[in-house]
Amino acid sequence: MVKQLFLFVFLITTMGCQDSNKNISYINKEVFIDTTDMTNNFYDNTETFQLPVKDLTIEGEISNPGKVDFSSLAKHSLIVKETLLDSTGSDRFTGAFRYDGYSLFDILEKRIIKKVNYEVFNPIIDLYVEVENDKGDKVVLSWGEIYYPNTLHRILIASAVSRIVPSKTKEMWTLPGESKVVVAGDLITERNISNPVKITVRSYPISFQIVKGMSPMYSPKARLFKEKGIAGEFTSIPGTDKSVTFNTVFYGRGRGIHSTSPFTGSLLKDILVKHYPVTKENLRSGIMCVTGQDGYRCAVSYSEVFNRNDQQEFLLIKTAAGEDGGLFRMFAAGDFFSDRAIKSVSEIHLGY
Repeated sequence: MVKQLFLFVFLITTMGCQDSNKNISYINKEVFIDTTDMTNNFYDNTETFQLPVKDLTIEGEISNPGKVDFSSLAKHSLIVKETLLDSTGSDRFTGAFRYDGYSLFDILEKRIIKKVNYEVFNPIIDLYVEVENDKGDKVVLSWGEIYYPNTLHRILIASAVSRIVPSKTKEMWTLPGESKVVVAGDLITERNISNPVKITVRSYPISFQIVKGMSPMYSPKARLFKEKGIAGEFTSIPGTDKSVTFNTVFYGRGRGIHSTSPFTGSLLKDILVKHYPVTKENLRSGIMCVTGQDGYRCAVSYSEVFNRNDQQEFLLIKTAAGEDGGLFRMFAAGDFFSDRAIKSVSEIHLGY
């Protein structure tokens, strides 16, 4: 049985009205019958509208650049509550939607990485991607948030949209009319820009000295860098009254299981926010690089640290003085693999 039934009727007046039957509402001369009692799915009760997808090309640090063939890709669905920053810096809710489209995971899956810094640092975790639209707007996503999260396929190029309408208020959120990037893990959805046309793969553009097999490894402090140089340093983090504990199965992409011990530390965003404030620009295109004493590092997008809606936060953990792998360690609670858990954090570069 078809779950939805749309009947087009001519109304006597040009204004929409609300039927006394709560399951029927008239919107723009359209009678919408919501049969939510027929299944347990709340997210497909309204009409799905197609969004035109522009040609999308991939370039950068890959050996096979070119146009994306969407016909070869599976479609995925995401449910999103969209909120933007207004001119005062406050958040403004713009609607709840189900988006269908193509996963960035799938779009990039068969692009062969060709890192410019491969000879000195071959791990892929310092990679990130810029997604640009037809107006020149850009958003940044780390390679880790595309390929390492506990839940995959959470970033789409949307080709269809459907409203998620409240059953009592019947609010009809304004629909987008163009394809868009959809990042389902973001709290403030500034990275959901319309009409993406280009993806560029890059590695974080700062070189670090690599010391493989450093043991013991210890950094007595962590320094913060911005464009103009050192922005600060710290040897301690907030006390135990602000600490957070995450239980985890700590599993590496190479060596497999490490431990099942919990991690206790402070939220990385609380430590960095005064140096890297929440702005529309930072939410969209902010990036940072966390580096260990041995030169091992990873790229992390601003939004995956400061703008999550899943509470799977990044922790900064202080060890005992002199402990191997200390004084600070970073733990990425949202990652399936442990590869971005940087030991002996010595530098954090904010931006590039």
